[in-house]
Amino acid sequence: MPNNQFKKSELYSFITGKASTAIARRLQRKFNQAGLNLTIEQWSVLYHLWKEDGKSQQELCNATYRDKPSITRLVDNLEKLQLVKRVSSESDRRMNLIFLTRQAQKLQDQAMNLAEETLNEALETVPFEKIDVCKEVLQVVYDNLK
Repeated sequence: MPNNQFKKSELYSFITGKASTAIARRLQRKFNQAGLNLTIEQWSVLYHLWKEDGKSQQELCNATYRDKPSITRLVDNLEKLQLVKRVSSESDRRMNLIFLTRQAQKLQDQAMNLAEETLNEALETVPFEKIDVCKEVLQVVYDNLK
């Protein structure tokens, strides 16, 4: 017998992203109010570059769980905003490495502070031990479907 205590409508509406969508909307609103010209999707790419600059587009696909056309579009738009630049890899000219510009580096503290503030608001009344359980369960779900 399946280990499913949800009604199907609850399962789909919750697990497929209700909470994630609410967090993304709140963060987007905060970016807009702060005058940051960034979408949540662009922020997710910058986030991974802030952690490790000079990633390949394929590494960004893997890190953000997006396909190649989506990452190409995001990097194109970030280049137009002068937040990243593509550099051909010296070891493999077919591969582009994506580097942050100074302008993107200047945005890091403000964007990350807004993201942390948003996450703190989202988790404000959630007991710490339940956050750990939630992370563990979601990791198991992901691993089961990977």
